[in-house]
Amino acid sequence: MKEIKAFIRPNMLDAVLRALHEHPDFPGVTVSTVRGFGKVTGRNKEGGGAGFGTIEMSKLECIVDDGMADDVVNVIRSHAVTGHPGDGKIIVARLDSVIRIRTGDTGASALK
Repeated sequence: MKEIKAFIRPNMLDAVLRALHEHPDFPGVTVSTVRGFGKVTGRNKEGGGAGFGTIEMSKLECIVDDGMADDVVNVIRSHAVTGHPGDGKIIVARLDSVIRIRTGDTGASALK
């Protein structure tokens, strides 16, 4: 199993979610609004307070079977890309285990 995290522009979120929802076997996604800065964007010294020098991004997190990971990455990238700096990042990590709290199911059956 793989965990996929994607940091994308907030204005691209609806298109990415729509495309993931249309994928027939996609198990689900968690979406958060986060703030941060990268090498190119968000390093201005203007502003202040909690958002000092940061920009808002949308963070998507999902867990998928190994065989679906490349498809999901391609869907996210193809619907989040603008071709400009600051489009974001996609991280894919291997997971040792997944356990559904309610039933105790593990592995792939915990994703269904």
